[in-house]
Amino acid sequence: MATRLANLVAAAEEPARLARFWSDLLGWRLTAESPAEATVQPSPDDGCDLTLVFTATSRPKTGKNRLHLDLSSTSGENQRETVSRAVSLGARPIDIGQRNVPWIVLADPEDNEFCVLEPREEYADSGAIAAIVVDAQDPARLARFWSPLAAWPITADEPAITTLRNPAGRGPTLEFLRGHTPKHGKNRLPLDLRGDHPDETGRFQAAGARLTGPARPHALQLEFTDPEDNEFRLLSPG
Repeated sequence: MATRLANLVAAAEEPARLARFWSDLLGWRLTAESPAEATVQPSPDDGCDLTLVFTATSRPKTGKNRLHLDLSSTSGENQRETVSRAVSLGARPIDIGQRNVPWIVLADPEDNEFCVLEPREEYADSGAIAAIVVDAQDPARLARFWSPLAAWPITADEPAITTLRNPAGRGPTLEFLRGHTPKHGKNRLPLDLRGDHPDETGRFQAAGARLTGPARPHALQLEFTDPEDNEFRLLSPG
């Protein structure tokens, strides 16, 4: 079977608490909750195919994440309401050098950066999450790697940003944004793919991925890094 994007994973010191924050903010369903892991599913009318998975870690966050979420808004008033709701749930405004921009930069209760965007036509059908944004030294190259893995075509290719979109036309885009922040340790927010291990492992490696864990044929998951050292997992089809 072809691979597909399955999860956005967030390492969290308190997975259940962070899951409740994002569930309340996005209006999505908290579907599992334990000290080790919590999951949040999109509402049926959202259009997003990804599950948010929060997994326990004892590693403190150091430095800016290489992946962050952009949230959509339908009007200036809606943007302000989303920011206000986020702050009431435990987020805080932060300065990452954005200066005078129309979007609002916040940090969630575990200091993961995210943005609440001003209304934009290209995100009219995106649902609560407008985009999953990945810092990249070479956005076009990284997008060409991820496009066949996610089965999402490239819909925009500019010098500073390359965009993938679910062919269904709903849900968030996957955007690779030029950045020069060096990678420090393991990413706190990786992506999961789902697909058949024997069929896909060789294809991933030929495209530039590196297998970082044991290549066990019947394992429930395999661990890789992409051409810019971002970790991701290939989960079994079940």
